[in-house]
Amino acid sequence: MHEVWNMAATETQLMSSVALIEKDMNGDTLWVWCYPSVGSDFRQVLLSKCCLTQDSRDFHTFVFGQYCRTWFYITTVEVQEPTALSKVTHFSVVITAKDFNPEKYAALNRVLGRMYIKHGSPVKMMEAYVSVLTKGLCQSDENGSFLIKDYDIRKAYLAGSIKDVVSQFGMETIILYTALMLKKRIVVHHPRVEALLEFTRVLPTLTWHRKDWSIVHPYVHLTDTEIEVLKKCPGYVAGFVDPEVSNRPDLFDVYVNLPERVIQVTQNAKEAMAMGKLHKDIGHLIMQSAEDPERSESQVIMDISVKTKEILTNLVGLADECEDSKITLEGLKRHHFPPLSRGQLDSFFLAPDTLKKDKADVDSNKF
Repeated sequence: MHEVWNMAATETQLMSSVALIEKDMNGDTLWVWCYPSVGSDFRQVLLSKCCLTQDSRDFHTFVFGQYCRTWFYITTVEVQEPTALSKVTHFSVVITAKDFNPEKYAALNRVLGRMYIKHGSPVKMMEAYVSVLTKGLCQSDENGSFLIKDYDIRKAYLAGSIKDVVSQFGMETIILYTALMLKKRIVVHHPRVEALLEFTRVLPTLTWHRKDWSIVHPYVHLTDTEIEVLKKCPGYVAGFVDPEVSNRPDLFDVYVNLPERVIQVTQNAKEAMAMGKLHKDIGHLIMQSAEDPERSESQVIMDISVKTKEILTNLVGLADECEDSKITLEGLKRHHFPPLSRGQLDSFFLAPDTLKKDKADVDSNKF
């Protein structure tokens, strides 16, 4: 019981709010209820993400994303007659939280949605939400049960398929790996939001030692509000359905056209992203591991992580020998390290704090 309470206390800090958006018989979409509250800017962002405010042909049962370091999870339901919601055609349940765990919040949204359909009032939803906050669970024979302990964060991190990414991009996967290691800005375009959600969430597994999913912004619109927030992030993986994003090089160092399976590096990032023997070796390892039918998704991620650890260990050892812990081209040559461009050194390897933080992360790596 003590463990359940500790877990619930943690979740109290992670879950921020629950809200309802409705579409009525007249076709009007309204923000109808929220507990405890959501700021006005965030509310507008959530309304724009909810498919009820968009073309009715674009119906998305579940979407998720991030705004100002808060995750949002939106489940949309079409109301089938007869229900207690006589004047509502569709509604969306919206949960905001501090943690990345789509499967967890999709499950909780489903339970809350069934309660709303049955009772036609948000009261039962709020009771269930508070029960999760205080007990780590909500139980209902007729609407289903939800237990926080069923949704380990590690499962959320491993839910995507790195093998699918490699099958799409082959050796060019090394471009994505390098961009992530250098904390560059990656923009991904696909007209289907579901494809963006699936693809962007996988990329941080290429730098598994960091276990940092805060870099993922899977569903971004080209609005001033969202772009202003995104630009404050030093490095990210951002998904856009709007093809116009390809004309915004101020937003990316690497552009991924997902339908066409094309990766482009901007002129400004080309020197830092220059590929050498080291990258070729890593690229071959990624492909060999991912294409092996005997290796699981987690084994592929571990293979990449082990190779990353080897590189970081060598670089940290070299940095310790160099003046001011700054790696030089001459130092690399002396240790027979594969040649790297000056841009790569300047952007990443000459930052000893970043290098040693990565090394510490990879040393403490546990699967």
